[in-house]
Amino acid sequence: MTDIDDNDPALARLIDRIRSAREAGTALCIRGNGTKDFYGEAPQGERLVTTELCGISSYEPTELVVTARCGTPLVELEAALAEKGQCLPFEPPHFSGDTPEATTQGGTVGGMIAAGLSGPSRAAAGAVRDYVLGATLLNGRGEVLSFGGQVIKNVAGYDVSRLLVGSLGTLGVIAEVSIKVLPMAPATTTLRFDLDAAQALAQLHRWGGQPLPLNASALWNGMLIVRLRGAAAAVQAATSTFQTLGGEVIGADLADPFWAGLRDHQDEFFVAAREVMQAGGALWRISVPQTTPMLALPGTPLIEWAGAQRWCVTPNVLPETVAHLREIARRAGGHATLFRSLDKSAGVFTPLTSPLDRIHCALKRSFDPDGVFNPGRMVPGL
Repeated sequence: MTDIDDNDPALARLIDRIRSAREAGTALCIRGNGTKDFYGEAPQGERLVTTELCGISSYEPTELVVTARCGTPLVELEAALAEKGQCLPFEPPHFSGDTPEATTQGGTVGGMIAAGLSGPSRAAAGAVRDYVLGATLLNGRGEVLSFGGQVIKNVAGYDVSRLLVGSLGTLGVIAEVSIKVLPMAPATTTLRFDLDAAQALAQLHRWGGQPLPLNASALWNGMLIVRLRGAAAAVQAATSTFQTLGGEVIGADLADPFWAGLRDHQDEFFVAAREVMQAGGALWRISVPQTTPMLALPGTPLIEWAGAQRWCVTPNVLPETVAHLREIARRAGGHATLFRSLDKSAGVFTPLTSPLDRIHCALKRSFDPDGVFNPGRMVPGL
């Protein structure tokens, strides 16, 4: 159980709004600061703003657990953790958003869970859902439901709290969440290699089978950037090894902004992608097995997560372009997501196959039987 109080005025206002919308047959678009409005199918319905339900409910540094409400800004949560030498190891993106409140406050805890997006360290540290211990949800009837708890060893019942990760608010309002945190690593070093894409991928796959503190990687335009993170002795030893292989150490004054820019899509690659999108193009996220070799993706892809996440840009979203890209991903054992585009007519997510589509529909009906929340945000028409 999480710590949220059913009598909290902010929570009561959300409940009243949900019940009124249900009675009136009105759809609601759940929204924090709006930094991820671009992600998923186009938002529909009246805005249900959750930023009033904010604040850190409880924090036990010795237990490595923090509980925060949905409207809590990520910067606020991360600052509180940093004071105790701890962090969210999956590096959730903050994004800047396209509205004044989004630009000022950045992403929220609720948006972090609903979107389920992780940053550069995901391949080494794990994804958002790996750190969720419990959650409190407002369902489509305006009922307060609690799942999971505040301990790491919690295996009782169906793991609904982790099911909420990446659901884009289609199952309900994620009112509060308990998250496992970790101590900050004592040492970090970033190195750069000049390698072509095929060589770099092969090298990353070799390193993946070795006991190295490899925390993040980025490969683009003939340059491989890797981040080592962990115990000081391990990082120092790995740095020496990488230098003998041609690696050049990058100072923290350049490395830290680079990784933050990669996390928040402010890096050179994403800046150029936005220019293409303004002209009718699209940014694609290709998720494939980590050991997948080079793929015939358009342009010069940006490759993260030791090969498991690949970004590419297409000049258009014509049916043949979309079909070709999704077929490339399918043959590699993965899928392609239309991550960002002004034109979403091709569909954002790869269509689910049976029986996954039936399970998805059944879950939606169970939590939101009247279709109040974020209709069509994941699947058009649902």
